[in-house]
Amino acid sequence: MANPVLSRPDAWTHNMAQGQPTQQPNDQSYGAQYGQPYTQYGQQPLAGELNDGPQYRPSAPQQVDRMTVDDVITKTSITMGLMMGVAFAAARFLPFNLLLPVALVSGLVAFIVPLIVAVRRKVGPVLAVTFAVIEGVFIGGFSMLFETYYPGIVLQAVLGTFVAAAITLAAFKFGGFRLSSKVRKIVMLSMIGVVVASLISFALSFFGINLGLYAGVTGAVGGLAWLFAGLGVVLAVLSLVDDFQSIEQGIAMGAPSTESWRAAFGLTVTMVWLYTNILRILSYIRR
Repeated sequence: MANPVLSRPDAWTHNMAQGQPTQQPNDQSYGAQYGQPYTQYGQQPLAGELNDGPQYRPSAPQQVDRMTVDDVITKTSITMGLMMGVAFAAARFLPFNLLLPVALVSGLVAFIVPLIVAVRRKVGPVLAVTFAVIEGVFIGGFSMLFETYYPGIVLQAVLGTFVAAAITLAAFKFGGFRLSSKVRKIVMLSMIGVVVASLISFALSFFGINLGLYAGVTGAVGGLAWLFAGLGVVLAVLSLVDDFQSIEQGIAMGAPSTESWRAAFGLTVTMVWLYTNILRILSYIRR
């Protein structure tokens, strides 16, 4: 429920409305809904079933490719790999004086796009790839700002992000770690609070008012900044678990294979959020 891309109740079922049942109906129920005995598709009617009127048969259930774990891994590798490639290019070729404005603009776009995607009926490869490029520009500019002042910090943050994600996945896969519905609601409400507080802090910064939630790239780090960054890491990890649960549910429900792009999109959003918070904490430690 935390990730806006995967949180909607019909995230996996809205594309099944066009003759895509989540499970194959049995013989009795399939024929009963048409008010006549069910006969196997393609068979001739039995003696006694013919009448003077035209014969109608229910069409066979439509066979569609189902989303699998391999689909999700492949699509996520595409979006994450593209994002990292664009980030490297942005960090390498953007002039230093453009890093901050580019990071701010692309970060704002990357924040708004998932909210728009959350209400879309479909997430396709074009949208997922476009978002990966935007996130790459943001990550490249954002990361290079910190790398300039704290050499080596980006590599540490990248390793920390993937280690945290791997441990989370292992706990989910082998340890049976799941979030209850109550915890998922708490995570959702906490994330809403973090987003609202961040927007307020961002708006007030234009008037020279600093709430202390973010310490910037340099300067003193207050207690609120530590607390906010630590809370961001915890919520990002819990959101990652929630993403795994949502994807697991989609696979069990027989979501179409095209929905693997939605899963990849959602995982990319969460991984970026985890990375930015780990990068901030590492910068606080090195000051």
